[in-house]
Amino acid sequence: MFHVERDLGGAAAVPAELEPPASAATVFGDRLDLARRYCTALATAGVERGLIGPREVPRLWDRHILNCAVLGELIAEGASVVDIGSGAGLPGIPLAIARPDLRITLVEPLLRRTVFLSEFIESVDLDVTVVRGRAEQSGVMKEAGGADVVTSRAVAPLGKLAQWSLPLLRDHGHMLALKGSSAAEELERDGAALAKAGAGNAVVLQCGVGLVATPTMVISAERLPRAERSSLRRAERAVEREGKAERTAAKERGRKRATRKAK
Repeated sequence: MFHVERDLGGAAAVPAELEPPASAATVFGDRLDLARRYCTALATAGVERGLIGPREVPRLWDRHILNCAVLGELIAEGASVVDIGSGAGLPGIPLAIARPDLRITLVEPLLRRTVFLSEFIESVDLDVTVVRGRAEQSGVMKEAGGADVVTSRAVAPLGKLAQWSLPLLRDHGHMLALKGSSAAEELERDGAALAKAGAGNAVVLQCGVGLVATPTMVISAERLPRAERSSLRRAERAVEREGKAERTAAKERGRKRATRKAK
């Protein structure tokens, strides 16, 4: 257990810029006060410890807290969730506040960040586990593996992210990567790497429509069992062979037409 140096979740006077928008009451319900306390912790200790940039303070609600909390729209009731590269707790802590039914584990390698997370979680009595380490480490996989959902936000490009996320999932579990407006382009660019890592059914989804100014863009991908991956690869190779055969046949037809015209 980490020593709590200060009460990060304590009640304090909130500057006007930290007042939540009306939509926060819809997202957090009767747990809005917990979300307020998290916002205050980010704006104070989070900035002091270098976890949040000072310029982000005026937009903590819309760009960070609500942007992450609405991810709960994509997660089934009672699911186990592992948030990798959790940093200051985004998206894991907003999810835990908005969805107390979820079983959430935050994975973060840096000590100063895990101290902040543990202090806040203890001060507001959230049922969240903090694991210090990297997602790919065996100890982390042993402690947090077999999850229903693995979340991430601003951690790494999609191909690398898949290598870290998929091993922590159960078969048919889902990787949910929060991305920006370029999510579709990133999926198109890294789709092959995603499939190679063992993912399937990758799509771009929106969350928080009507609740946040800019809907949250999420790339969702499913961890496929090995047997399904093999079947999918065989089907893809068959399609490639058919395509190659068709291109060869088309080229041969073109050659014959050209020969006839020459005569």
